[in-house]
Amino acid sequence: MTYQEALDFLFGALPMYQKIGNSAFKKDLTNTIALCESLGNPHLKFKSVHIAGTNGKGSSSHMMASILQEAGYKVGLYTSPHLKSFTERIRINGLEISEQSVVDFVVAHDTELERIQPSFFEMTVAMAFDHFAKENVDIAVIEVGLGGRLDSTNIIHPEACLITNIGYDHMDMLGDTLPLIAAEKAGIIKSGIPVVVSESHSETLPVFEKTAEEANAKLLIADQLLPYPFQTSLIGPHQIKNMQGVVTLTHVLREQGWRISIEQIKDGLKKVVENTGLKGRWQVINDSPLVVCDTGHNKEALSYIVEEITYQNYDNLFFVLGFVKGKDVSEILKLLPKGNYIFTQPKVPRALSIDELQVICEEQGIEADYISDVNEAIALAKTKAQASDMIYIGGSTFVVAEIEEL
Repeated sequence: MTYQEALDFLFGALPMYQKIGNSAFKKDLTNTIALCESLGNPHLKFKSVHIAGTNGKGSSSHMMASILQEAGYKVGLYTSPHLKSFTERIRINGLEISEQSVVDFVVAHDTELERIQPSFFEMTVAMAFDHFAKENVDIAVIEVGLGGRLDSTNIIHPEACLITNIGYDHMDMLGDTLPLIAAEKAGIIKSGIPVVVSESHSETLPVFEKTAEEANAKLLIADQLLPYPFQTSLIGPHQIKNMQGVVTLTHVLREQGWRISIEQIKDGLKKVVENTGLKGRWQVINDSPLVVCDTGHNKEALSYIVEEITYQNYDNLFFVLGFVKGKDVSEILKLLPKGNYIFTQPKVPRALSIDELQVICEEQGIEADYISDVNEAIALAKTKAQASDMIYIGGSTFVVAEIEEL
């Protein structure tokens, strides 16, 4: 089997939320448990931390992995979705799983995969756990895919958990109120395992307090503790909140005996991209004009991005934006400052078509250009922009994934 054949099997033969949406979301852990049992329960063979949240869980996972790497540990990192290559999802000390290892996993376990019929995400999680166990990582940072309680990653027994920002996203699956969404995220809280919450919120904090109390789990609210004098290389006001959660989680690990110095925390936060290969978080891909992309794709994330845009110096502002179905695009557009808009359409089945976007924009009186190909839309923005202008590209992870320069 070639690597491309393995990918075709992963992407084509099994349902994948990234492509088709909530029909790929399975509301139980039966398949994950069965698949991992057939692999000898690899998730029980390494230490881990578990990170959930609506926004910030990816950045927080990379921050945590970077700190642990600076402390000298062999660190697994599982995140989703990927931007350019499937192998981005599974890393050890920043190095992606090899293409051959992906092929070997599919070939070695084809009988179990056919028998159990796991989803794309269930199979990928099992592959990550198997890889981390075989490579004898000291600890793995495991990012939740969707929700928490019923997410495939929620079979691990972590050293500690972190829950980042809670916002309105995936409401058709997780609930349509903040307390309901928080309850799904709180599902990663386990008996006696410390849990850190990055941000306190009047609607969600009681949910975390109740769940932690019932589980006899120590609860720490990062933004209610003393501020930490650290800086991160990741840009944006929201990264301060993510950093507070990660540093608090680091101190929980230190209390458990993990050897992590203050200097290693500082270095880890400053070298996140260098150590872990993180892409697409306020990533500058050109200076003149300033071209920035970000994977933020819901109202909460875009509000942080708009705040960061206000800090930039530019004459004219250009947006290249595309979205997937299920997002409240009307509300997102109301957040955005005045600018020159070019709307596009990522090449995934869940994409919101430019025709649908045009209807929404006309209802709001927004004048725009509409170009279906992402890179052609970016090229148009560049022809219109002067050296002193700014171009922002985003609206969806899948728009950012298609940027040729990334």
